[in-house]
Amino acid sequence: MAAPSWRGARLVQEVLRLWQVVPHVARERVIPFSSPLSFQRRCVSCVAGSAFSGPRLASASRNYGQGSALDHFLGFSQRDSSVTSCVPAVSMHRDEQDLLLVHHPDMPENPRVLRVVLLGAPNAGKSTLSNQLLGRKVFPVSKKVHTTRCQALGVITEKETQVILLDTPGIISPGKQKRHHLELSLLEDPWKSMESADLVVVLVDVSDKWTRNQLSPQLLRCLTKFSQIPSVLVMNKIDCLKQKSVLLELTAALTEGVVNGKKLEMRQAFHSQPGTRCPSPAVKDPNTLLSVGNPQRIGWPHFKEIFMLSALSQEDVKTLKQYLLTQAQPGPWEYHSAVLTSQTPEEICANIIREKLLEHLPQEVPYNVQQKTAVWEEGPGGELVIQQKLLVPKESYMKLLIGPKGHVISQIAQEAGRDLMNIFLCDVDIHLSVKFLK
Repeated sequence: MAAPSWRGARLVQEVLRLWQVVPHVARERVIPFSSPLSFQRRCVSCVAGSAFSGPRLASASRNYGQGSALDHFLGFSQRDSSVTSCVPAVSMHRDEQDLLLVHHPDMPENPRVLRVVLLGAPNAGKSTLSNQLLGRKVFPVSKKVHTTRCQALGVITEKETQVILLDTPGIISPGKQKRHHLELSLLEDPWKSMESADLVVVLVDVSDKWTRNQLSPQLLRCLTKFSQIPSVLVMNKIDCLKQKSVLLELTAALTEGVVNGKKLEMRQAFHSQPGTRCPSPAVKDPNTLLSVGNPQRIGWPHFKEIFMLSALSQEDVKTLKQYLLTQAQPGPWEYHSAVLTSQTPEEICANIIREKLLEHLPQEVPYNVQQKTAVWEEGPGGELVIQQKLLVPKESYMKLLIGPKGHVISQIAQEAGRDLMNIFLCDVDIHLSVKFLK
């Protein structure tokens, strides 16, 4: 094929090309970014399972021309038979994504389903774990707190099983929400998600010495209110621990020494490996179980299982994923197998750019940047063209965001473009501009 060599030549040219910064005009600077990486949707946006069809979807496909993501879903394009497993892409067209979300699920004869809610403190690694479980990054990830601002949904579909992941914001107290003027969704969404959950995954960052020794009162209240829902404990970021023996102490504290209604024999935990479940505990006298309403509680003695892992490790996450798949119960799917997330393409883009703002800007600056998408369209070559304005309330913020010779804004555009190409599986041409709000 001639295409790969042409793509390779283009890659070399783009890597060698210097970023160009548009001159400062009327307090606004625009830094264009054209991605140096390319993907061919025809080759990679394959979907496991049977193709679906219908007059509405066929009509929508014709609007986007041959080779659109919907063409692959409808079976209009030739799929690469050498690909045995493939994570579905997200369409860059909002109406395409909307049609897919409302389309009747392509369920097998004996479907199974599980709705999983991920709970934890801010920055515990919930979005990182969700992305790893899904096999594609669709949720924003940052070292700063409150990267996830509202509930986001991801879908894992394998064979006859569908697992629906609800990635929630970190649980916070009402006082903190008011004190820092945070969105109400940060306070309410974790609780709302529990109403439809079949399983709760509680994530604890064991590398955080300040929060790892106990579950927060807000999290314990949530677990207590929905105590009928099975829950598992995931001890995340174990790769950051120098002394693995700390895991034994943390396990005892976070579970109150009880797993699945039985006393945990701590000596057995030495044999547990990262990414695996803790060994079966011995029977415990039920009279020693603490009451659910104990105000002094720091752990939860009703976890069904414990996982010790690093969300960055594919092998560790694979163990948890297989567990989730086995917990699914007979029931109808909620989404077509080609659905990866319920988010719109524009929401995904805004979240990814905000992630980069959080990573590259100091302190409170990224939380004060407003995003406005001015252009979202498909270019003549099938690439996604995005123009977004970043509005800041202070001139000092504008200087920080642009950076010396436009380095910061161009870096943000470059990294965001790369992530978006991996999500939409198409070329992405991003243009960011920074404007001072007088």
